Amino acid sequence: MRRLIAFPCAGDTLIGAIDDAAATTGLLIVSGGNEVRAGAHRGMAMLAANIAAAGFPVLRYDRRGVGDSAGENRGFRYAQDDLAAAVATFRAEVPGVDRIVGFGNCDAASTLALFGRDAGIDRVLLANPWVIEDDDDLPPAAAIRARYAERLRSRSAWSRLLRGEIDLRKTVRGLAKLSRTKPHPSNRLATRVIRAIADWDDDATVILASGDATAIAYRDVARGLPATTIDTDSHSFARSNDKEALRAEVVNALRR
Repeated sequence: MRRLIAFPCAGDTLIGAIDDAAATTGLLIVSGGNEVRAGAHRGMAMLAANIAAAGFPVLRYDRRGVGDSAGENRGFRYAQDDLAAAVATFRAEVPGVDRIVGFGNCDAASTLALFGRDAGIDRVLLANPWVIEDDDDLPPAAAIRARYAERLRSRSAWSRLLRGEIDLRKTVRGLAKLSRTKPHPSNRLATRVIRAIADWDDDATVILASGDATAIAYRDVARGLPATTIDTDSHSFARSNDKEALRAEVVNALRR
């Protein structure tokens, strides 16, 4: 059964949804970017329903200033109070829960890595953690390098270039970005997130979409930290096979 809830956070009111189930381990889903709790194409809502059907209760919520929740949206770097309020509410609303696994994609994964332990989360599943400081509209440099390497090996890419089907202006901008970007740039956010993930030790599982630009940028700075890879270029694991692979990873974590 799914039910809506409201709970306080630093003087504002957050809105969430609980999918009830009987297990004593629960899943807390944190939304990435400025997405509402339903997720891209309702992906998180469907994941919650599937996980509850497997026997585990699930809480999703909108952080301050997003979706149905009140307050100012200050971004993932300032979502610590929201996360702590959601954890406390989960335990109060589902008193049988004695262990919480947090799941987030993109900057929600970074929120969990940085603040999850202090919020009272026992284990985290971090999909495509956000470690990018750039504020332009281009992919991260690591993803540009990977894409160009792929194109240089591709006959079809050369044919598309000759037919004028590749945006040369964007290509030139990408090459310019590579020329001014070191292979491993000084990146305070990446340093913080990587250190935080390492501190979780065996209580963190990183899940990467193999062809996703955010995941490629993470791998570029992760320095050998272990990760599970799902063979897709969909950042939100939108395809049916992606969804099933992600669900299996989440269920495995909940059953440990």
